[in-house]
Amino acid sequence: MTTEEIIKTIPKVLLHDHLDGGLRPQTIIELARDLKYTKLPTTDPAQLAEWFHRGANKGNLVEFLQGFEHTTAVMQTKEGLERTAYEMIEDMHNDGVVYVETRFAPVFHRQKGLYYEDSVNAVLSGLEKGKKDFGVGYGLILCGMRNMKDTVDIAELAVNLRNEGVIGFDLAGEEGGYPPKKHIDAFQYIQRANFNITIHAGEAFGKDSIWQAIQWCGAHRIGHATRLTEDIVFDSNGNVAKFGELAQYILDKRIPLEICLLSNLHTGAVDKLEHHPFGMLYKEKFRVTLNTDDRLMSNTNMTKEFMTAIEYFGLGFDDFEKITINSMKSAFIPYKERLHYIYDVIKPGYQKIREKILSFNKLKK
Repeated sequence: MTTEEIIKTIPKVLLHDHLDGGLRPQTIIELARDLKYTKLPTTDPAQLAEWFHRGANKGNLVEFLQGFEHTTAVMQTKEGLERTAYEMIEDMHNDGVVYVETRFAPVFHRQKGLYYEDSVNAVLSGLEKGKKDFGVGYGLILCGMRNMKDTVDIAELAVNLRNEGVIGFDLAGEEGGYPPKKHIDAFQYIQRANFNITIHAGEAFGKDSIWQAIQWCGAHRIGHATRLTEDIVFDSNGNVAKFGELAQYILDKRIPLEICLLSNLHTGAVDKLEHHPFGMLYKEKFRVTLNTDDRLMSNTNMTKEFMTAIEYFGLGFDDFEKITINSMKSAFIPYKERLHYIYDVIKPGYQKIREKILSFNKLKK
């Protein structure tokens, strides 16, 4: 077995995936045709995939987000939303993902008259059908947009549908000029409901964004957090000399960090993959998880993210088992369900592959 074949096979857990950032190019083309949407740059699937990747890989978040105009434009019917959710689960299955938490912003799916509940229920229907057909567990996170004023409505919607498959609330979108604390009412509502919070922070803005997300808004997880390095002092050799109070707090409280390697390169959160703080954070025992963010825009999947971690940070089989278990511990589903995935799916899955590798190595000798 090649390294990539092994990585594709091992059980994976994905916590930070945008539904509207992972559509299949062929699906976009077909949904655009059905909706008579004519703004796509091409109707050739391969060329369209390349267009999205090229457009996203410009080194800044604002330009990275422009491709979503097209993906959200074709996700305007119940049928389209259900299809994209179902296909996402199938893609997860083909990538070795055993549990995924995907997210989307209902506000972007109202052009054809859908109510918030309509779009969410359509996505949940597709996810559930996918789970039945492919055996991949899921949770749905609803995103409020930081440049909009309806985040309380989305928070209320998330709580109202918590027994239907919605597992949490997120704040997404451009960070600059839109601090998390401007949406304090939404987060306080979520907290009073004993519900789950993850927030995009420290991607395009500094450590203050991370601090606000945690201390003002009560985030249980942080999306990206690449700028946490601003609260870490390094010595002349580039090794950690001292943690600031925020970094120490995140480490001590085991606050999960949703790391997205390739996306962070494409949005300009890091200038080079070798400069990504993931390796340092993992070495220093932060609870880091590996994720895809936007699979279409970054031309990625979990196998590619793991392979990137091997190439740039020297991670191995045991490291991925640890990260996957950390991810499952950090999921927003109930404790007993997390234990089921850890002890009945992830650990046996890794052990099975470990035994295959050992048997293969014996045969080679």
